[in-house]
Amino acid sequence: MLNFFGEIGSFIMAPLYFVISAVLVGFHKVFGNLFGAESGVAWVLSIIGLTLVIRMALIPLFVKQIKSSRNMQLIQPKVKELQKKYGHDRERLAQETMKLYKETGTNPFASCLPIILQMPIFLALFRLIDQAAKNPHQPKGLMTEKLNVQFGDAIFLGAKISDTFLKTDDMGVRVLAAILVLGMTATTFLTQRQLMSKNMPADALTGPYAQQQKMLLYVLPVVFAVGGIAFPVGVLFYWTTSNLWTMGQQFYVIRNNPAPNTEAFKAKQERDKAKAERKGLSIEPSGSTAAVATEVEEPAVAPRTQPKRQTKAQRQQKRKPPSKK
Repeated sequence: MLNFFGEIGSFIMAPLYFVISAVLVGFHKVFGNLFGAESGVAWVLSIIGLTLVIRMALIPLFVKQIKSSRNMQLIQPKVKELQKKYGHDRERLAQETMKLYKETGTNPFASCLPIILQMPIFLALFRLIDQAAKNPHQPKGLMTEKLNVQFGDAIFLGAKISDTFLKTDDMGVRVLAAILVLGMTATTFLTQRQLMSKNMPADALTGPYAQQQKMLLYVLPVVFAVGGIAFPVGVLFYWTTSNLWTMGQQFYVIRNNPAPNTEAFKAKQERDKAKAERKGLSIEPSGSTAAVATEVEEPAVAPRTQPKRQTKAQRQQKRKPPSKK
């Protein structure tokens, strides 16, 4: 039975091995020519390049995640109303809540999509590194035996890419792995905290959605910290780079397109107002999520009328006294 499920798992993962290894080998050809095929720098940069390619491919899902997260924030007052109205009937409450989600196009699980879809990729990279270190003569995907040996033995800052915090006695390796684990944990925490502190309205800071966000704020970093000590150094580079991408991407979205009635929205309004004032524009509230800048018009001044020049006959006629009848 275990062999059966193992074969099923291998069949499912096989396409991922080819895709991941193809991107990895492609970057290694570029960086290998610059730093040497066996260089740890070349392999680390290849892993970072793989991470960036994956994250760029996931941008449409990230946009969907942001929209869904924003909808979840905006409908929290309606969710609370439903809870007050149907709090005594859990089945009816669930039905009405799902109806509200459908009407507003909100998916409460969309916030987890990027992480869920990255897990198979993460596992494939983990297996590629593990295979390169333990069984280099058994190629996976496009990783030949020669590439496996180079990958498994590549050294970066005194540590093999295949080393883990738990399976080494080298203090230098443990220091590097610990730094990467802390970086991975810190970026996970800061990304979630950035979302809650700057881009969630006051109404969304209470209720089930807020509880879910608070749980993710503290649970995810702990999960990564505990699991990170068993990850190879190469996988830690992948996940830390992915977290930095997420944090930067989220910072850009929150700064330029914040949710209404949030701290980030108020800050953007202040920036827009200051920018408009520097350009000699005024900001007029439009009732929408953005302000409208209009040119300041000077009050109109009536043009001065120049007197018309009169002829000599007209002037004499004007001075002549009226005739008596």
